[in-house]
Amino acid sequence: MSAESYQGPERRQHLRVDRHIPFKIAREEGDIVAETVNISRSGAYCRVNTRIPLMTKLKIQLLLPLRKGNKSATKTIHCQGVVVRIEPSTEEGFFNTAIFFNEIAQRDAELINDYVDSCRENK
Repeated sequence: MSAESYQGPERRQHLRVDRHIPFKIAREEGDIVAETVNISRSGAYCRVNTRIPLMTKLKIQLLLPLRKGNKSATKTIHCQGVVVRIEPSTEEGFFNTAIFFNEIAQRDAELINDYVDSCRENK
């Protein structure tokens, strides 16, 4: 069942927004550069060109867009996450991967939450 066809009650604790945000996953085998499909305060759903096994712990560097007055900037957020779901992508060679942020600074989680709120307000 895809997320789009699910008709049951929403179980997520935090709102999410569809945005393509670049991020990097640091691994011993080499870094993976990817982008989010959607993001929330507690995690991200992303498209990755490598299959990462379930429950793998990841070191993540996320480039969160920020607005300061009329200027655009980015904030680099360092956190750790865990792969909680993997689905084959419609694009060959990619995997849709859900990551739960299990170690993130409170301030950085709040910045992500503010970003999600601002994107939803500007719809």
